Amino acid sequence: MDRPVITTFVARRRTGRQRTPVTIAVPALLGFAFLLLPLVALLIRAPWSQLLSLLSTSDVLTALRLSLVCATASTVVSLLLGVPVAWILARVKVPGMGVLRALVTIPLVLPPVVGGVALLMALGRNGLVGRYLDRWFGLTLPFTTTGVVVAETFVSMPFLIVAVEGALRSSDLGLEEAAATLGASRLTIFRRITLPLITPSLAAGSVLCWARALGEFGATITFAGNFPGKTQTLTLKVYDALQDDPDAAIALSLVLLLVAVAVLAGLRENWLRPGPTS
Repeated sequence: MDRPVITTFVARRRTGRQRTPVTIAVPALLGFAFLLLPLVALLIRAPWSQLLSLLSTSDVLTALRLSLVCATASTVVSLLLGVPVAWILARVKVPGMGVLRALVTIPLVLPPVVGGVALLMALGRNGLVGRYLDRWFGLTLPFTTTGVVVAETFVSMPFLIVAVEGALRSSDLGLEEAAATLGASRLTIFRRITLPLITPSLAAGSVLCWARALGEFGATITFAGNFPGKTQTLTLKVYDALQDDPDAAIALSLVLLLVAVAVLAGLRENWLRPGPTS
């Protein structure tokens, strides 16, 4: 190889500059345009002059409050149930654990409407478990605010489980073993050693879980319905407004877009930072 060619190659490696082939640049530009154009259109078509008035109506504020309360409650339930599930998946070695892991994460790829139907079959008044909840305790979940929390938890908990399980798998077991040899109980080890080690992933998983719950639509409308003031969350309100008041639908969509941007900004340091190149 000639010396000028080698010099040019080394210079490009040092500066990070590289000429992009046309066969990559053209589809890349089309991909960028495809992903960004709808967001740009939403910003351009937004009724900025009426934004405050559209977002300050009583029904919108009720839907927003319900969305925040249900998404937060769903995240709390996911933390209480999802962290132990993640610990079992990461630390317990028994046959069939891979199948169990796949089943637990199915809601990640399951169409939300199918998830709602599955919830009805399990927890509906005539469902596998729901009939006994209704008969023994008088507890009805479908088409209630609690049903919204149940539906959101079902679709969002796997995000938390995946994040926490990955952190548990990569954590240093030597520290826990050393604490055990010094007489620390399992609860103390988890609280003083394991939990601090997985806190960044736990926080990231919680934020993802909350954002997914806030934006849930299919499972919620199937299992909990769309009743204003009771089960109508912000995403369901967008669906209704799009049919009668497109400007209000755009304004509500901007709120959800703002939440998505905030979530991505918060997760950038943990999950979205570009890795080092060699």
